[in-house]
Amino acid sequence: MDVKDSSLAVKSGNGTQGGPNSRIPLPERDDPPTHEEIESWGESFDKLMQSGRRTFREFLKSEYSEENILFWLACEDLKKEENPEIVEEKARLIYEDYISILSPKEVSLDSRVREVINRNMVDPTPHTFDEAQLQIYTLMHRDSYPRFLNSQMYKKLLEESQLS
Repeated sequence: MDVKDSSLAVKSGNGTQGGPNSRIPLPERDDPPTHEEIESWGESFDKLMQSGRRTFREFLKSEYSEENILFWLACEDLKKEENPEIVEEKARLIYEDYISILSPKEVSLDSRVREVINRNMVDPTPHTFDEAQLQIYTLMHRDSYPRFLNSQMYKKLLEESQLS
């Protein structure tokens, strides 16, 4: 995965996403995407997730499913962590924010994956949520991505980028 610039604390209803000292990587650089990049998003979900996450996140927000990409990003951030204490803290926060049935940002996972996560949470690692992350990635790819490509948001962005 190619995270290009700085980091961004994502605000949730009760503070900063991932805890007060946690940072979620900025999904992409700040300059606008090129026409070629925007076109490539239509060819491949992987390309969208590499260079168009900020735009895709805005689309997901408009569909009330932003928690999917936030969970995916939090898992990517966790995979980079090597300190076991920080891994444990980040895993706990991810669990509370996205897995717990009490969370307003709960992601949709099947019961088998939830069982795997519950077993993994006994001794969390940077890969505690790998199966869940793959399930959410697949959900976004199969469900949200086709709607994104057919959305006015994407069509307008593509059209405007041709004029630049």
